[in-house]
Amino acid sequence: MKLVSWNVNGLRAVMGKGFMDIFRAFDADIFCLQETKLQKGQIEMDLPGYYQYWNYAKKKGYSGTAVFSKKEALSVQYGIGVEEHDQEGRVINLEFDDFYFVTVYTPNAQRELTRLSYRMEWEDAFLQYLKKLETHKPVVFAGDLNVAHRPIDLKNPVSNKNNAGFTQEERGKMDVLLSSGFTDTFRYFYPDLEGAYSWWSYMFHAREKNAGWRIDYFIVSNSLQPRLRDAAIHSDVFGSDHCPVSLIMAEN
Repeated sequence: MKLVSWNVNGLRAVMGKGFMDIFRAFDADIFCLQETKLQKGQIEMDLPGYYQYWNYAKKKGYSGTAVFSKKEALSVQYGIGVEEHDQEGRVINLEFDDFYFVTVYTPNAQRELTRLSYRMEWEDAFLQYLKKLETHKPVVFAGDLNVAHRPIDLKNPVSNKNNAGFTQEERGKMDVLLSSGFTDTFRYFYPDLEGAYSWWSYMFHAREKNAGWRIDYFIVSNSLQPRLRDAAIHSDVFGSDHCPVSLIMAEN
């Protein structure tokens, strides 16, 4: 089973940069997107063989997520059921026979950390949501989590200390999440691999120099570890300031 996640930073823009060819080449069982920046009716996707699920932000041209799945979900939930956190189209949860698949676009703490306190509230609510799901079935969740967990996960940890995405608070929330029964699948396979990044600033030729951050993840309930086969970061795929990440899982 192949699962792919990509923050496209505007789906309409990336459609003009070969998205459909990339999508077909992956031939994923589940392909999820973050930062679609769409409202309903602004795009028509012809994806034969896939069920489509969309969550739009109330604010136009902002945030938003989508999931395309070869298998129809048993049930679908948009958002985490907390009104304060469900205005920006950040979460879609698909229920399948033996796991939940959740895509998430975690709020950015923003420059000057203007949204850090909100981010902390979000983190607590999202983890509570995941743990509630886990009482029924294991969880696979994927997306742009807007945090580089450890110094190995970004090119310049010293100069970025206390910047959005690498604050002690955000990294601490990731510690809490992983210690509560979840596995960062890329580090499960490649615990010490350096230079593996999924996002690069558009400034300073950052991608050319591979001066990036690993902020896009596939994370699974620990009980799914025996089914994990491989995880990858597809830095050769262009079109966004993020690249796709993927997970290969054995069927149950």
